[in-house]
Amino acid sequence: MDRVLFVDDEPNMLAGLERQFRKRYEVRTATGGEAGLTALAADGPFAVVVSDLRMPGMDGVQFLARVREQYPDSVRVLLTGYADVRQAIEVVNRGGVFRFLTKPCPPDTLVVAVDAAAAQYRLVVAERELLDKTLRGSVQVLAEVFALADPDEFGRAIRVQGLVQELAAATGGGGGWELDVAAILSRLGSIVVPETMLRAARLGAQLPPDEERRVGAIPEVMRNLLRHIPRLEPVTEILAHIDKPFDVPGTTSLDRRGTAIPLGARLLKVAFDFDTLVERGVPKPQAVARLASRTGVYDPALVEGLGRLIDRAAQPVSRVVTVVELAPGMIVAEDLFNDAGMCLLRQGVPVTPPIRARLESLIAGGQIPGTIRVLVPPPAEAASGGG
Repeated sequence: MDRVLFVDDEPNMLAGLERQFRKRYEVRTATGGEAGLTALAADGPFAVVVSDLRMPGMDGVQFLARVREQYPDSVRVLLTGYADVRQAIEVVNRGGVFRFLTKPCPPDTLVVAVDAAAAQYRLVVAERELLDKTLRGSVQVLAEVFALADPDEFGRAIRVQGLVQELAAATGGGGGWELDVAAILSRLGSIVVPETMLRAARLGAQLPPDEERRVGAIPEVMRNLLRHIPRLEPVTEILAHIDKPFDVPGTTSLDRRGTAIPLGARLLKVAFDFDTLVERGVPKPQAVARLASRTGVYDPALVEGLGRLIDRAAQPVSRVVTVVELAPGMIVAEDLFNDAGMCLLRQGVPVTPPIRARLESLIAGGQIPGTIRVLVPPPAEAASGGG
């Protein structure tokens, strides 16, 4: 049963509305705008919020504007005894009302309005849930295909995702789903580039011009793949600025610079370049120092935060496990080769469900031994310094 909140400064009016609608909806009432916000905070959200216009203290315009801001899915209906066109326009614009009704309102008219508002709420919620499921499903499929097609690049994306989550939390910037998705999908375009070429680029080798162009085109390939998925605009905004220097002299006034660059892009730039240096064999403290020395390239606050993270990070523990013991959070600690000497999986790849499935398949086919050396997170006591 849909839930409806009626807000009015007249208790008798509220009692009558409750009697009228209690068989059709789950009804709550509140005497005045402030009490309405309290009810929303305690019992919300509501499918429909019906408010009087003229109330002492917080009037209907102010109240519905707050409802629109804090509970945008709730459909808003206004009741008023004053046919004031100016106020009607204001409440429609500020409160985003679905219906504007004048008192005395015939009971049948009010029922029709509330029923229509409840139907609108169900439509909005259903559409959002459909889009959310479509988005999550699309991203999940892309991630799993990525993991199987290019485990090395997928592993790198997973490492970076974990690092940006920690860095965002440590610097007070916040993360969010957009940053997680951007981290995982940022290298999706790598599936069109040979693995040997990608690894050479990561290790700093000088590539021929045509190969360098192919590697440089990865972001554009990725954007073309993502533009067909609804609601990924925040992700594409992050990825469009991921290579943007923080503050390089000579940039034009039209260029985004400094904190005008999306935070997610600044975080990913620091994390990816740090991961690249570490993969090339640079110790982590020296890698942070190198980032700090590149004046204007990175957000200095984020580089400083990364340094603090590295300073207090406990070292992972090396273990040899069977495929059954593999669990999320572990990292493959050695390159895995088949009998012909072909590398099937590089060290540094985090264990995820698709990676575990790949390892199970390789072991079942006799291509790699039945045990694997991995790095596991240190015990909580060691990670926290023993309290």
